[in-house]
Amino acid sequence: HEALSSKRLELFAQRIVNLSGEGSPLCFEILVRIRDAQGNYLSPGVFIPASERYNIAHWIDKQVITQTLEWFEARPEIVEKLGRCAINLSGQSMGNQEFIDFLLERLQSSSIPCEKICLEITETAAMGNIDQALGFFTRVRTLGCLIALDDFGSGLSSFGYLKQLPVDIVKIDGLFVRDINVNEMDRVMVRSINDLAKQLGKVTVAEFVENEQVMQ
Repeated sequence: HEALSSKRLELFAQRIVNLSGEGSPLCFEILVRIRDAQGNYLSPGVFIPASERYNIAHWIDKQVITQTLEWFEARPEIVEKLGRCAINLSGQSMGNQEFIDFLLERLQSSSIPCEKICLEITETAAMGNIDQALGFFTRVRTLGCLIALDDFGSGLSSFGYLKQLPVDIVKIDGLFVRDINVNEMDRVMVRSINDLAKQLGKVTVAEFVENEQVMQ
């Protein structure tokens, strides 16, 4: 509560690199950090589970949406170069009507084309309430936003849900990616997910590409 009221929530951008070559538009994912009272950064691995436990994750998501859109609205020259900006949402936010109303209104009133905004929901959250996810995905896609299924492959029924959910982007769980250069089983998993997603007309993004060997 104090961090939000004191504006100690800060955003970072992580590039999403197109492996097919240069010249592709600028794409990145928004990452969030909170500074504590001493000015040190707290990892989302610490504060996100706490926010979900106390059912206030939608307050963080609301702040992230607000800060992201305001930053872009003040920089139209960057929006012109932007291909896609991905923003993570908590599974709880997806089921919070007050947050959904805020999100839809804010996206519609923004000067940023919705086609350049990608909303990410983890596979686990989507699987937790498939009907809720379908309803939410349908509403934001009607505006033109893209939907990414985050941490794909972590669930037992991943491929079945991929068939049901109207998503545009599949983010392969970093668990399968980080050792792809030395682990044949991981390589087979990533290849399978990538091939199936592309057959279904979806884009794939690999998490945890942290060195040249994995990228190659």
